[in-house]
Amino acid sequence: MYLLDTTSTAAISIYALLSTAYKSMQVLYARPTSGSAVSAAPVETGPLPAVDVIVPCFNEDPRILSACLASVVDQDYAGELRVYVVDDGSRNRDAIVRVHDAYARDPRFSFILLPENVGKRKAQIAAIRQSSGDLVLNVDSDSTVASDVVTKLALKMQNPGVGAAMGQLTASNRRDTWLTRLIDMEYWLACNEERAAQARFGAVMCCCGPCAMYRRSALVSLLDQYETQLFRGRPSDFGEDRHLTILMLKAGFRTEYVPDAVVATVVPDTLGSYLRQQLRWARSTFRDTFLALHLLPGLDRYLTLDVIGQNVGPLLLAVSVVAGLAQFILTATVPWWTVLMIASMTMIRCSVVAVRARQVRFLGFALHTPINLILLLPLKAYALCTLSNSDWLSRGFVPNVPDSGRKQNPVQSPGLVTSDGTYNGE
Repeated sequence: MYLLDTTSTAAISIYALLSTAYKSMQVLYARPTSGSAVSAAPVETGPLPAVDVIVPCFNEDPRILSACLASVVDQDYAGELRVYVVDDGSRNRDAIVRVHDAYARDPRFSFILLPENVGKRKAQIAAIRQSSGDLVLNVDSDSTVASDVVTKLALKMQNPGVGAAMGQLTASNRRDTWLTRLIDMEYWLACNEERAAQARFGAVMCCCGPCAMYRRSALVSLLDQYETQLFRGRPSDFGEDRHLTILMLKAGFRTEYVPDAVVATVVPDTLGSYLRQQLRWARSTFRDTFLALHLLPGLDRYLTLDVIGQNVGPLLLAVSVVAGLAQFILTATVPWWTVLMIASMTMIRCSVVAVRARQVRFLGFALHTPINLILLLPLKAYALCTLSNSDWLSRGFVPNVPDSGRKQNPVQSPGLVTSDGTYNGE
């Protein structure tokens, strides 16, 4: 029994030291700065680049898709903007096409109707191969973008060394349930601590799927690798945003985070859908972490600490919790050191975030700790043991999101679907 107590105490102590060092540096590097730790190439001047917005869609709620396209139409971008909406074999296509009809006469819009579901990655590629803009902006069909997002991301991409850039994510349905409120806080932390710190060194490790911009010339050169990603000989059909970001870094491009380019996306509102999403993300993270390891020697040492903190930290925490639980079951004694360390770290972290964000609500993020210990740690262990599983897990589910406050556009004259499956509003 002494061994269990020692194991739990040692694991949680090492975890506390690692987490303190990692999170402290993360907060330090996430602070806004007028300069950059990475030398930037001169920014080119001239006309704004043409931007192709690609919106893949599968079984989307028509109201949510309508809100997404309306937010794209409302962009204040002064350069050329084209929009490619790809329906990936949706089973509710009749309802989706009615949304397409609202934009059928807008010459900026093209609609691609795929005859069967091929996955988000191949849906994106179908549009990329048809588009021709200087920059490509991927937008999830359940996301709405602020009117200045394209402008702000395009200005960041004027640096020729930048291959990809993402904006700040928020939960559009934050007020629906306790879980959506928690996920919204989780997104704030992921963007304004993790991504912001990584961006200090020009190496955001995942430009998130809801809204990420890419340099077309770089994207085209990587398209075959992106399309044919394999893991243990099997096609990898998810984690496209993380994989494409890693490919950009491997090609020598910087990846950036633009905090004032705000994107609102629909998040899971039930625990089951949230856990399915987290399982898919965990598998993707583990797969592409292995791919990114050889990049670390060429990046700042903080990025190595970042990878260790995100992957070794949860392992140490899991060992401590399992040993402490075994001690409690076998001896009926509480592993007080482990309990006190976890509680104190939770309180400190939530307090620091509440001060940084200037929002008292972040004290409620303490609820994430029991969810992490009871649900997410076992889920990550399962993900690590089932990395070869490429099931999407949520393709058959349509989010139940009220459309209160969502902008709707009036339906105009319908467009036409061409014989090759392309629905073109021109």
